[in-house]
Amino acid sequence: MSNSGAGHGDVFDVRKIRRLVELMNEYDLAEIDLRQADQRIRLRRGAESQAAAIGLASVPAVNPVAVETSPSSAVDPRLTPVEKTDLTFIRSPMVGTFYTSPSPDAEPFVQVGDLVSPDTTVCVVEAMKVFNEIPAECSGQIVAVVAENGEPVEFGQPLFKVDPGK
Repeated sequence: MSNSGAGHGDVFDVRKIRRLVELMNEYDLAEIDLRQADQRIRLRRGAESQAAAIGLASVPAVNPVAVETSPSSAVDPRLTPVEKTDLTFIRSPMVGTFYTSPSPDAEPFVQVGDLVSPDTTVCVVEAMKVFNEIPAECSGQIVAVVAENGEPVEFGQPLFKVDPGK
């Protein structure tokens, strides 16, 4: 057996990378940073994520898309029929509990009618006792809050509907 890149101690072994991705999904981890001598692999998920193997090669992002610009094939019963086909969905980048505001007595981050930019914080998703601020990652006007405040959300579940033309 050759020792060229797929040995037992190689951080760039595809099987090990796949296992790391599985662990990230299983435990809702946002980032894994692994180092071996002068080699390093960092896996991050979210819209701004890039998985980078520093020193050797680039690895595709784990979950690079949190915003979808076309309606999902899975129908969420809380979604009303879409009149416009160019609406964008801000989706949950992780499994957790959805909150519209930073605390129970605070104003919501955004409401229907508010304009957002890619860096606007629209909500928080609490996962494993960590409150993760979720950016809009798109520009436009909030036309609907799809998720219920304080309720569990799944990875990829629609949270907000945005009209990018506004």
